[in-house]
Amino acid sequence: MNRRSHWRRRTRIRAASFLTAAFAVVLGFAVQNHMRAQQYQYLLDTGYRHAFAELATAAGELDTALQKASYATTPALFSSLCTQAYGKALSAQMALGELPYGNVELEQTAAFLAKAGDYAMALSRGAYDAQTCTQEERSGLHALAQTASTLADALQSLQSDLDGRTVTLEDLEAVRSRLSGVSGASAPVTAGSAFQTVEADFPEVPALVYDGPFSEHLSNRTPKCLEGLPLAGQDEARAAAAAFLDLRPEIFTLVSDGAGALPTWGFSAAVDGGEVYVEVTKQGAQVLQVTNSRPVSGAALSREAAIQAAAEFLLQRGYANMDHSYSIDLGDVLTVHFAPRQDGVYCYPDLIKVSVALDNGGLIGFQSEGYLMNHRVRDLPAPAVTADQARSAVGDALKVLAHQLAVIPTGGEHEVLCHEFKCETETGSHMLVYLNAATGQEENILLLLEDESGTLTL
Repeated sequence: MNRRSHWRRRTRIRAASFLTAAFAVVLGFAVQNHMRAQQYQYLLDTGYRHAFAELATAAGELDTALQKASYATTPALFSSLCTQAYGKALSAQMALGELPYGNVELEQTAAFLAKAGDYAMALSRGAYDAQTCTQEERSGLHALAQTASTLADALQSLQSDLDGRTVTLEDLEAVRSRLSGVSGASAPVTAGSAFQTVEADFPEVPALVYDGPFSEHLSNRTPKCLEGLPLAGQDEARAAAAAFLDLRPEIFTLVSDGAGALPTWGFSAAVDGGEVYVEVTKQGAQVLQVTNSRPVSGAALSREAAIQAAAEFLLQRGYANMDHSYSIDLGDVLTVHFAPRQDGVYCYPDLIKVSVALDNGGLIGFQSEGYLMNHRVRDLPAPAVTADQARSAVGDALKVLAHQLAVIPTGGEHEVLCHEFKCETETGSHMLVYLNAATGQEENILLLLEDESGTLTL
């Protein structure tokens, strides 16, 4: 009896020891994980604080570069300072992108940085075409500098609050929760809410008129391809959507009534196990875009067959003289870029993108905004610079593989007729070099990223 009691006592002691040891191990893991979480959070906080400091610094340097550029009188210095301003705007944008939801929380700031940087780069590119910038351009730089100064002061003030721990930076989950409206009313003051203060006090951004995407005059730009065409009602637009896809009009339901530079009617329909969405312009009843969510069951077509299917689709819908340039394979879907030729000249601004399913060659996607905004019969001048003269201006390190005449966009609404040379570098990679057909000056260089999925341009 005593021996049995002793054995039971030893068993209880042993079990208690095991439980204690297990608890100690679990506690150790918990403490270790907590320490790791704290360390991870510390690293995140440090990264966010560093990104905000970079944003505040770059905004101040952007202000300085813009002020200097607005007073420069020689083309070389003016171009250099404008390039500096572009670099500072780009640095600020990169720092903003590292903050949790920075482009959402600081939407006006992000828009200003993009606009200021693009304007400065546009002036830098044009600096050698004139001895000095115009008074209007100087006024634009002055106005941008004033806005940048106000922004820099606000960010520096917030930086001081962060350094003094008056406010703290939120992590990604906190910002996500607040933006979705689930954060508590008693939450501590954070930099996210302070960002909103910066946005609320954001100065008016000056209107700029230049050859770039943020120019004020482009907001009122009308689609050249739709000029003179009558307005279409819902029924006419629905019929156009159905005819474009060889479907019955009654299966389409109106789902959107869009405004903007290209006002559209939006329709959807259930087709082949997926949803088809079509946008049709209110003026002219032209199809702007198509998306088809049907599942694609493997790739049966070759790239060449898919390109041919896309070309035939365009031809059947009245898009004549369309040539494809580059394509990208997204698994079971091939997206092909097309643009028209006029008198042998390839017109890049009139771009149409066609996405074809590789199982049966059917349409999966279609985008024609570039075509609708820019397409018309152009008055193309005869090149003042011959192809041979332009070829001689291509760098000696490049081997010219092909040549064609092409119209390229300049960033805004203007276009330039160029000699396009496809070239090969000493490492075997490819690029496109564009030389102005009127002046012989280099207009642009694009790098071609080529792999088994297709070709992208940078």
